[in-house]
Amino acid sequence: MPIVGAHVSTSGGLINAIDRGLLLGAGAIQIFGASPRQWAVKMPTDEEASLFKKEFASSGLKHLFLHATYLANLATPDATSLKKSIDALASHLKIAEMLGADGLIFHVGSTKGLITKEKAIAQIAKAMLEVVKRVPGKAKLIMENGSGGGGKIGSEPSDLKAILLASDSERISVCLDTAHAFGAGIFDLAQWDSELGLKNICVLHANDSKAALGSLKDRHENIGEGEIGIEVFKKWGKDKYLGKLPWLLEVPGFDNEGPDKKNVDILKSCF
Repeated sequence: MPIVGAHVSTSGGLINAIDRGLLLGAGAIQIFGASPRQWAVKMPTDEEASLFKKEFASSGLKHLFLHATYLANLATPDATSLKKSIDALASHLKIAEMLGADGLIFHVGSTKGLITKEKAIAQIAKAMLEVVKRVPGKAKLIMENGSGGGGKIGSEPSDLKAILLASDSERISVCLDTAHAFGAGIFDLAQWDSELGLKNICVLHANDSKAALGSLKDRHENIGEGEIGIEVFKKWGKDKYLGKLPWLLEVPGFDNEGPDKKNVDILKSCF
């Protein structure tokens, strides 16, 4: 049975995310270790990190993931932007390592149509290896698939597989976002398995979609309220590999305040 989790707020301090996850009935949580909309990264103190790890270990939660800044773009044709992206991802990954997280999830980025896909894939792989080299440890650097369009890299499973092969690191993995896959029009598990390999996925973002299949739009919806529908989540949850992974909700919530207990319960009922 999948472990159902959710993205939760760290308002008031990182440690508060633990109780917020438990109140939702979640078995895993995702948080921002630092602001997702700034380049600057405020690191937690060693004391804060130690207390968080202690509380998390006794909480009953099974998995912790961090999500990186939205500004990072490893596919950028601009050298200055690339350096800033690498620096920011390394800082966010360091926080993940300090907190004992499974890994750091990030959006691969876009070429803006200014460099070839082949060049971008080589650049991304090299940049990711630089990030994990700077931050020794066990926390993974996890690419999230995109919804397509705009020169995005990583919307297609074959792109992600090419990056994995070029980087060749056990610390580099993939997060499959259901709404993004739906928006990209690539929603056949058999295709994901043949072109990427489901074994290369370590976590799912479980989101229904306001946008239509193949719309190239990223519009998350509450489970069962969107275009994907509950039956698909039930089907995917029966997959022998995906059914063992953590599924993290990033939905708007029925009160528009983010993932809530109702969404957690609905997703659990699918399994």
